[in-house]
Amino acid sequence: MALSRCPRSLPLLWLLCFLFGQAAALSYDYYASTCPNVEDIVRSAMRGIFVDIRAPAAMIRLAFHDCQVDGCDASILLDQGSDGTAEIESPSNLGIHKLNAIDTVKNQLEAACPQTVSCADIIALAAREAVAQNGGPNIRVPLGRLDGFDASASAATKFLPLATISAAGTIDLFGAMGMTPEESVAILGSHTVGVAHCTNFANRLYPQLDPNLGLVFGASLRARCPRLAPVNLVATLDTTFLRFDNSYFRNVLNNRGLLTADLNLALDPRTRPIVETFANDQDAFFQAFSSAFVKLTSYRVHTGNQGEVRLNCHFTNS
Repeated sequence: MALSRCPRSLPLLWLLCFLFGQAAALSYDYYASTCPNVEDIVRSAMRGIFVDIRAPAAMIRLAFHDCQVDGCDASILLDQGSDGTAEIESPSNLGIHKLNAIDTVKNQLEAACPQTVSCADIIALAAREAVAQNGGPNIRVPLGRLDGFDASASAATKFLPLATISAAGTIDLFGAMGMTPEESVAILGSHTVGVAHCTNFANRLYPQLDPNLGLVFGASLRARCPRLAPVNLVATLDTTFLRFDNSYFRNVLNNRGLLTADLNLALDPRTRPIVETFANDQDAFFQAFSSAFVKLTSYRVHTGNQGEVRLNCHFTNS
């Protein structure tokens, strides 16, 4: 459905029309005739990249931080936007790294299918592989995103959520992307892989130790993250931080959730039952995460004259 036909007088219906209209622009066979081996090329490239144990979490986080700022358009990769800044410069993007992994895949795809596969699609596929190749579900991802023309550090700061977001805020944030409460909790389960910078949970350590951390876990985190910790110090997000599984939810229920946002899922009566379900049923988590991931990576995609296929992910073509 064209956006011009969406009923703007009814805001909820317009939002649904907008979301589904954008999703409809994507296709599971988008590159069937122009680059039929695109997914195999990405999958093979990512196997080599994931030798670096930090890379899977980096690829998942990259997709999140791209899509949450004006949609999934690879704006996070641009070296400079029209205001002279880049999204990567925002404090909210602290720790975003491994952008060269996307460049590696892009170079391989340009060799196989010149000027065909967008950087935005590569980000979505790389994140999908990060989940699948590290124990998570193998998610079918529709393709056809185009790359955007602009980026801004201030936009990233405005739209990326804080590590202290409430459970209600999480539901609202991802609900705006068309997710159910179950999917909103599931997508936060991506915290089952990777690490968080000490600065993102220092509020739970100083000046007073958050009692919800427990004395032993809290003391271990203080040892890991002293009060004046360097900005690059990190702690693991869960006990199986190299594997995509449902241990995150068990950790959250056992007062081992690292971020305030994690803790809030266990404290809020609307989200705690969902956390308990996922903690006890990994298949339920995987199913909800899969549908949530497709909605996340289909959010406000660019199509038609809204975007382009960049030849270099760091610069627009003109």
